[in-house]
Amino acid sequence: MRNLVLISILLALVVVSLGAYTRLTHAGLGCPDWPGCYGFIDVPQTSEQIRQAELAFPERPVEPEKAWNEMIHRYFAGTLGLLILAICLLSVRHRRLGIPVYLPLALLVLVIFQAALGMWTVTMKLMPVVVMGHLLGGIATLCLLFLLYLRLKPYRIPSGDWPIKKYWSYGLLGVVILTVQIALGGWTSSNYAALVCTELPICQDGWQQRLTFEDSFDLVPPKRDTYEFGHLDHNERLTIHVMHRFGAIVTALYLAWLALVIYRKARSQFFKKTALALGGVLICQLGLGVSNIWFSLPLSIAVSHNVVAACLMLMLITLTYSLKRKI
Repeated sequence: MRNLVLISILLALVVVSLGAYTRLTHAGLGCPDWPGCYGFIDVPQTSEQIRQAELAFPERPVEPEKAWNEMIHRYFAGTLGLLILAICLLSVRHRRLGIPVYLPLALLVLVIFQAALGMWTVTMKLMPVVVMGHLLGGIATLCLLFLLYLRLKPYRIPSGDWPIKKYWSYGLLGVVILTVQIALGGWTSSNYAALVCTELPICQDGWQQRLTFEDSFDLVPPKRDTYEFGHLDHNERLTIHVMHRFGAIVTALYLAWLALVIYRKARSQFFKKTALALGGVLICQLGLGVSNIWFSLPLSIAVSHNVVAACLMLMLITLTYSLKRKI
């Protein structure tokens, strides 16, 4: 069971990476239908298949590279869903052995909802709130799998380390803050606002006068034929980007403080190493965020920014869970 969950965690990380890659290569509508692609199980390849596809969807000419990006993501996500179903069935079958049941059931419900979000991403033509929700659902799936893995591991902290036990609530607050920041990142990406500000540390001159919150965070925008490449004006995108940067400052300061406090007050090497790892991943994430602006959003760095955000959340979950359950 533990090995199956570990494989699922690694696969979930791949799915999150592929989701970011699909979004950043503008391949979210690479296949205009769901769950197939132009009515086929895979991407249309022969001239006859492409002809049939373009007759069925005349508004979306076949772009094989984008279509493959989308379908590969779906194949991996579907495989992950089957693994989570297997985990759920095993947990119910062996519940008398002390294996958690409610967490796998929650995972199964989440992955079904995540599949629905994947469908709505296509049918609602990349509506920002759906795209952001799909990103959060992917990271939530990864985090619940990781939490299940921690539950299945029988490790304990040697000698306790009671002086820092009270900091589990601060870790939980960190999880909430980081979740909000990831949501802001997803909102920035889904509204194509990543390159609106081209200077550091906040934005170019005059950004304060351009802030507008009226429609910048409208979760239900006016109905459009498509939301691809964004529907907001420059000032609204600038507002979204600036809020993401302010969120990054708040998140970085809080997590840096938490890592420093745990490192200084902990007696066990486990917590000292966990705090160091949390700080290291945080520094890496900040560097990637700055690099996105400095180098104008190169694909490899932008995808890494998504993946390292997920890893930062896993480190924070490790710290919080261990403070609460393993001391």
